[in-house]
Amino acid sequence: MTVLFDGVASGILLFLISVGLSVTLGLMNFVNLAHGAFAMLGGYVCVVLLNRFNVPFLATLPIAMIVAALAGVVLERTLYRRLYGASHLDQVLFSIGLVFMSISTANFFFGDHQQPLHLPPMLKGQFHLAGADIGAYRLFLIVVGLALAVALQWLVAGTKFGASLRAAVDNPRAARGLGIDVDRVFVATFALGTALAALGGALGIEMLGLDPEFPITYIVYFLIVVAVGGSGNIKGSLIASLILGICDVEGKYYVPQIGAFVIYLVMVATLIVRPQGLFGRSATK
Repeated sequence: MTVLFDGVASGILLFLISVGLSVTLGLMNFVNLAHGAFAMLGGYVCVVLLNRFNVPFLATLPIAMIVAALAGVVLERTLYRRLYGASHLDQVLFSIGLVFMSISTANFFFGDHQQPLHLPPMLKGQFHLAGADIGAYRLFLIVVGLALAVALQWLVAGTKFGASLRAAVDNPRAARGLGIDVDRVFVATFALGTALAALGGALGIEMLGLDPEFPITYIVYFLIVVAVGGSGNIKGSLIASLILGICDVEGKYYVPQIGAFVIYLVMVATLIVRPQGLFGRSATK
């Protein structure tokens, strides 16, 4: 039960970090492999505020999201929007370049060592429940992740903004004809995606660590979640993250010799059966 709970917490953390990529890739059709760089930015903002300025941990989270969102807006306005109509290869090469630039920048300012994180007392320790030792911080991650999933699903499927976004992506010209400010919708969506990345990066420090190699180390995991869950599907990203997180932790616990092999096996098996992902739309629809 303890291992299972840790797997659920790991899956929720995967969701928190990767859901921003699901938003920009699935809803905007933009391959932003620099997503991990925004997650790293959120992590560094969190540790700097926490360790240097004694800002409470929970207060650093919205600040990290705002900083990353502003950075995302600046990059969207100056660089990203020039590539919306480009091929996916151009988008990949451009965003990979940003990843390596972010790694060098983080290494210059913070060095190549892991950053410490000092959690508040209420998020430390464990308690025993239903035969499992439950970590307070992991329970916190699960609550935050589930609440965020519900809020995002409502935003995308149940609001005027979500409808405007889908229209702007499917047919920008028609959307403009209907009075939708496509440029504003895109910049708001990109800001949302980068803010979610920063939140996941800040919350993930305790379990994943934080160093300049973060964007390149975990980008494969983010892409696996999007691929398995179905691009642009919030519910799919959540379920895929839980499946992958549980399988990854269980595999490493019971069969440590094979390391992360299990998570790749799950991905391959899923995509053989469902090439579009668990909840992705098929090409015929």
